[in-house]
Amino acid sequence: MFYTEHWKDYELLDTSDGERLERWGKYILVRPDPQIIWRGVQTNELWRRADAVYRRSSAGGGAWKQNRLPEQWTIRYRDLTFLIKPMGFKHTGLFPEQAANWDWFSQKIKKAGRPIKVLNLFAYTGGATVAAAKAGASVVHVDAAKGMVAQAKENARLSGLAEAPIRYIVDDCKKFVEREIKRGNLYDAVIMDPPSYGRGPSGEVWKIEDSIDELVSLAAKLLSKEPLFFLINSYTTGLSPMAMSYILDLKVRAHFGGVTTAEELGLKVSTTGSYLPCGASARWELEVLK
Repeated sequence: MFYTEHWKDYELLDTSDGERLERWGKYILVRPDPQIIWRGVQTNELWRRADAVYRRSSAGGGAWKQNRLPEQWTIRYRDLTFLIKPMGFKHTGLFPEQAANWDWFSQKIKKAGRPIKVLNLFAYTGGATVAAAKAGASVVHVDAAKGMVAQAKENARLSGLAEAPIRYIVDDCKKFVEREIKRGNLYDAVIMDPPSYGRGPSGEVWKIEDSIDELVSLAAKLLSKEPLFFLINSYTTGLSPMAMSYILDLKVRAHFGGVTTAEELGLKVSTTGSYLPCGASARWELEVLK
């Protein structure tokens, strides 16, 4: 399992009955999580003192209840600062388990000894973009949602990266990759965090099971002669880490060599010391750091 122990402003306090009890800075949130199938073990007293609870609706969607949260606030991870904004469908604007990947590729960028250009697809609010830029890379950040790109810019500013070499693109990721191939642009690393299902700005339909193989094939054509890494993240139930690893083996490792690893992403639960699975990542790298 890929995980980090370096969070101070975020903590997964407890899990039970389909819900997470979390601390985001000084605020306590309760949010649903389909992986939490165990029941009747709410031992932490903060369950009864949460600042906000997200409840799903039988009609679809959901809403924040007993909400005592500000509209937004910030938290830090190491030398990075992120804006937290509770929004629809239980999200907060950040996936804290991704810090394990930030640590991994940040070290690779810092130790590369050369300029590194990163393409971040489905880049959301820019957690990976900010981490890569802080490590010294130039980044092209692509997402179809204008609001998420705006928050990514704010996260970069909060992290002291307002003038960093980050190019923000609001576009359908596949169409952008296809245009980059035609333009002959190359990248030393690719990060992609595709949704299970989505629509582009012009109504393009994305379904990960039907589209991920083609997109990785296309993105692999953008890799430089000596690429550094290729990272795929997924929160899609049924798309296993090894399935993503197999795609990377076929599309990237077969051409460049190197090593592919794949694991679940996890967060340590403070009350029990066990780890909650929170998604999966497949990592290809040309050289493993010693």
